[in-house]
Amino acid sequence: MFRTALRNVLAHKARLLMTVLAVMLGVAFVSGTLVFTNTISDAYQKSSAKGFDQVDVAMTADYEDAEGDQAGKLHELTQAVLDKSERVPGAASAIGVVQNFTAIADKDGKLIGEGFQSQGGNYWGTEDPRYPLVSGHAPKGRGEILIDSETAKRAGYKVGDTVRMSVDGPVLTPKITGIFTTDDGNVAAGGSLTLFDTATAQKLLGKPGVYDQIDVKAKPGVTQAALKAELDRALPKGTVSTTTGKQLADDQADMIARSMSGMQTALLVFAGIALFVGTFIIANTFTMLVAQRTKELALMRAVGASRRQVTRSVLIEAFVVGAVAAVTGLVTGIGIGAGLRSLMGSFGATVPDGPLVVTPGTIVAALAVGILVTMLAAWLPGRRAAKIPPVAAMSSVHAKATTKSLVLRNTLGALVSAAGIAVVLVATTMDGTDGQMPMGLGAVLLIIGVFILTPLLSRPLIAAAAPVLRVFGISGKLARQNSVRNPRRTAATASALMIGLTLITGMTVTAGSLQQAIVKMASASIKADYVVSMANGNPLSPDVEKQLKQAGDVTATSPMLNAESRIDGRSEYLTGVNGAAIGDLAGPKVDEGSFKVGGSDVVVDSETAKSYGWKAGSAFTVSFEDGKKQKLTVAGTYESNDFLRGILLDEKTLAPHESDPYNMKVMVKTADGTSGAVQDKLEKALGTNPGIKVQSKADISNEIAQMVTLMLNMLYGLLAMAVIVAVLGVINTLAMSVFERSQEIGMLRAIGLERKGIKRMVRLESLVISLFGGVLGIGLGVFFGWAAGELLASKMATYELVLPWARMGVFLLLAATVGILAALWPARRAARLNMLDAIKAE
Repeated sequence: MFRTALRNVLAHKARLLMTVLAVMLGVAFVSGTLVFTNTISDAYQKSSAKGFDQVDVAMTADYEDAEGDQAGKLHELTQAVLDKSERVPGAASAIGVVQNFTAIADKDGKLIGEGFQSQGGNYWGTEDPRYPLVSGHAPKGRGEILIDSETAKRAGYKVGDTVRMSVDGPVLTPKITGIFTTDDGNVAAGGSLTLFDTATAQKLLGKPGVYDQIDVKAKPGVTQAALKAELDRALPKGTVSTTTGKQLADDQADMIARSMSGMQTALLVFAGIALFVGTFIIANTFTMLVAQRTKELALMRAVGASRRQVTRSVLIEAFVVGAVAAVTGLVTGIGIGAGLRSLMGSFGATVPDGPLVVTPGTIVAALAVGILVTMLAAWLPGRRAAKIPPVAAMSSVHAKATTKSLVLRNTLGALVSAAGIAVVLVATTMDGTDGQMPMGLGAVLLIIGVFILTPLLSRPLIAAAAPVLRVFGISGKLARQNSVRNPRRTAATASALMIGLTLITGMTVTAGSLQQAIVKMASASIKADYVVSMANGNPLSPDVEKQLKQAGDVTATSPMLNAESRIDGRSEYLTGVNGAAIGDLAGPKVDEGSFKVGGSDVVVDSETAKSYGWKAGSAFTVSFEDGKKQKLTVAGTYESNDFLRGILLDEKTLAPHESDPYNMKVMVKTADGTSGAVQDKLEKALGTNPGIKVQSKADISNEIAQMVTLMLNMLYGLLAMAVIVAVLGVINTLAMSVFERSQEIGMLRAIGLERKGIKRMVRLESLVISLFGGVLGIGLGVFFGWAAGELLASKMATYELVLPWARMGVFLLLAATVGILAALWPARRAARLNMLDAIKAE
């Protein structure tokens, strides 16, 4: 039986090629994902580990009172602490570290890197071991800086150039006195690192005389643990926290691994989708192969082979096919992993150097996935073939699936589909977070149920195409009959395409509706013409609002000051605004009372008000940061959104109680509204600052919408793999169908049907099957898009369903194109059959 199985594999090489390709693509996606994420993760981990080479123990400040709900003030790492740490036994040296956001502009005035990746720090003395100089000398004073070599290369800077930069608002124009190399992870990821002398860094980035961290280097022969113990004994307990360099490197590695795991999981989900689609093709292929060899298998049963041996022979074939596909998929996946890494570079993302990582786990996963998926898909056809009585099989009276035999399948499909629809509908009534799991379960059940029902659905849906097919004469009539002749085969072929289009349509509907909701939210909640903020989300300097007020066209401004407080024993953030101008700058939907802020009158978003049991007219007592208390009155409640939420009170009421209020944004109203000229005038008033964003309502909504669009395009690219696998399935089905109908095609040629007619018949059959899968996929996608939107609507009041008719038309056209392209080779093969040889074929 083993030799027979191998002979069958070798005898049907061409027929099994498409199956190998389908499995290979899925395995390649899995192994490529693992190789890519492992390579990137390993490169970042090694790069970050190098950054801790100069750190044996790192010291950070602790809170005075870390117990209770509210911690005390933070201790300060002063020069005295640094000097004391340097004198402990086992310490060779100590470096004071200062770090914070620093935006540096390129020669066009644009920010280099993303906001969160643009960092600043201090260069220690005249020669800092952390940052080896490539050229130039150490910075001295506020007018001199160092920049990293990657930033210098990207922006075309060299020693002696003057740059524009910003820390928290005001523009600085220092001169570059040196360029250094670094293993900093932010720089490796495309960010920038700017260094000042220590005194300047403390003044600009923190507090004069205070460090953010102290890095201590051990003497030769002293372990990190021993040095940590000495520091813990020497320094007052509760003032500082100490961590070994090894622990810091391990923590960084864990953080990188966690951040990469999200990407890895997402990519593996799409690999699983491709494999799921491929499973239909494999099962379809083996079903047809077994059906074509029914007499052969029956003869084997007649001469003594048991049912188990017949099933085993089919599984051996599947094992060989799966093993070949898994090995080729693994090799292809390694190439994909290398290609993805190179592709990141072409998109401008910088990745640390490192080798391509192919772990034993990747190899095992690729082989296991390829072989197991193929064998599982082949098991049912093999078991079904083994159950056919030998006499019935040899006399060709074994049954094709009759309508009666499909009753059980249709009943099961209807029940599973109904259960899926019910679970999805229940999930839409739940809260957005709670409804995610039930929604996913319902979607899986519905897709499985529809797949089970596709043989039943194929007849009426394909019959609906009959009027169009009649235009093509006898070829169209034959194409329709061939499509419904074997409903199970048609269903399996169409289902592969259906799943891909379901996901693509569902995501398109959800993303389009979400983008529209974002635009509505921005236009409904913001009356201001512009919103000014730091590029990395840090607080703005108070000077920013002063500079904006001096711009000629500005008619009103309001800061958004964030400050922590305590209300009824709970921590609560307050937002200070310009009470006199807020009504002209923000206009959220008012649920109760009025949107009036001033003196002791405040407005509260409805969710916060509900949590405290407040309504318009309610009074409460707030405890500010300085410990003073004040009674405030709720003037009204409003509907919160991503831009405006929480308790809003007048900045004149809040500011006196705050030593360092956080000014997160400034809203601006201008006399001439929004225009390119007005925006340029505001940016110039701020000194064309690379660290500050001046955004209109359209800019804010577009920024968020661009993120959604980028994510959607990435998902389209990933789902393209599932569509490619589906195309292979259509080609495979048609090719094997042509082989199975060789006698019929030969007879049609003999009675006068031309080669053109044969080609047209096969192409129309492919087109009908593909459109059937397309219609099902788009229909399910719209349903899932609506359901996902109901979950989003519970969190976003402006959300409403938007159907992208144009894109859905493109998707249907895509399904038709798939059908036409997939039929090219099978149609040509059918037309070239010799009619006499075909008639004689068994």
